[in-house]
Amino acid sequence: MSTAKTMKKATKFNATNAKFDEGRLMQVLVAPIVSEKATMVADSTNAVTFKVLQSANKYEIKAAVELMFKVEVTNVSTVNIKGKAKRFGKSAGRRDNIRKAYVTLKAGQELNLSGEAA
Repeated sequence: MSTAKTMKKATKFNATNAKFDEGRLMQVLVAPIVSEKATMVADSTNAVTFKVLQSANKYEIKAAVELMFKVEVTNVSTVNIKGKAKRFGKSAGRRDNIRKAYVTLKAGQELNLSGEAA
């Protein structure tokens, strides 16, 4: 007796066809990161930096940026930053872990985080 194994073809996940909960997407982006490094990255690669939820994946981040800012995203890179151990007087503490997302926008598109009218 031979056992027939069925092989499933691996399908690539398509974020444009995926259905995300809009309430969840509104919570994914915590805050924009405005620093010297983030500004240099934005100028050189047309990427915007955000602080995001620890549980957010790249597809959710892409969908959230496209939903909130009405721009097209080409790439999302994420970085997990481990919180530093700090002392507060006699007691030892720890800063929170941070997840950053570098969101690269399509050429010719711009994201205005300063709140000024263009």
